[in-house]
Amino acid sequence: MDSDAGPDSSAEPVRESPAGTRVRMQRRLERIVRENRFTIAVLFPVVGAVTLVASAEGLLPPALAYNPLLLLFGTLVMRSPLLVGLLPRIDRWAAGWLAVLTAYTYAIEILGVRTDWPYGAFEYGVSLGPMAFGEVPLALPLFFLPLVLNAVLLTVLVLGPLGDRALVRIPVAIAAVVAVDLVLDPGAVAIGFWTFEAGGYYGVPRSNYVGWVLSGTVAVSLVDLAFDRAALLERARDCEFILDDLVSFVLLWGSINLLYTNWLAAGVAGVFCLGLFATGRYDLEMVRTALPG
Repeated sequence: MDSDAGPDSSAEPVRESPAGTRVRMQRRLERIVRENRFTIAVLFPVVGAVTLVASAEGLLPPALAYNPLLLLFGTLVMRSPLLVGLLPRIDRWAAGWLAVLTAYTYAIEILGVRTDWPYGAFEYGVSLGPMAFGEVPLALPLFFLPLVLNAVLLTVLVLGPLGDRALVRIPVAIAAVVAVDLVLDPGAVAIGFWTFEAGGYYGVPRSNYVGWVLSGTVAVSLVDLAFDRAALLERARDCEFILDDLVSFVLLWGSINLLYTNWLAAGVAGVFCLGLFATGRYDLEMVRTALPG
């Protein structure tokens, strides 16, 4: 027997487990988001607001004005902190309920386009990318689901122990979802994303917000079913950038509302700023560490 024989060269290399691969990819994604927080959460929405207003005012060439590819790319980048932050909590159970919520999102929007219920009569003014069934944007879940998830996460963080009670956290989260639309729709109408036949609140009828109460109730309830509250709260507390998408939303739509003098809508955006500060993660030190270099 050769006692000088080295390690068995025929041994197969150790393969990384699927769980190990997922952890490694998660860490890589989190590093990318952390290293680019200022660009994602501040520069993108500021550039987006300028570009959208310039499109609405006819200051951009047709090839760039309301360019759907740029709209989808910018939205996806701003959503990335939320998506990366939630990824560790999306198991098969959560994915299943989020799939139900996605189907509901398409269904209620198609119903709204065809029947004017529950939001009131409206129509899209610009292309938001490819259309599903020729009626609603294919990327609709990318626009709608994060609004609900942001509202739920903010509610979970601000309420703390009070959020243990479903009768508290669900109504508060629904109110937050409706408040999101109090910011979104006036800004979207101002820049021509969509229009309503009848308007009251900066061109948006009250029936729209009745519809959002309905949609918000269904959406928040499905998200509440999808995630374990304690695990979601732990992740929200540990992941410092998970609400950066809400920061982007406030900067983008708050700025647009200010420019078009939608003062009440801009004020609601300011309330979201207070909510973000109440989480204890957005302060001058956070801004300093998020700045590049």
